[in-house]
Amino acid sequence: MEVPTCVSCGVYVEAGGGNVRFPCPECGELIVRCRRCRKLGRRYACECGFSGP
Repeated sequence: MEVPTCVSCGVYVEAGGGNVRFPCPECGELIVRCRRCRKLGRRYACECGFSGP
């Protein structure tokens, strides 16, 4: 089983604890973000080109 990593900083992300996983609004690919990057408002980008704060 592959451990997901944050798309913003690359750290390994475990379930819960303020971390989030959601489908990309454009293509549906899974986007994973860690608690720290969410709190700091770091940008993220999907492989399809969609990006967000």
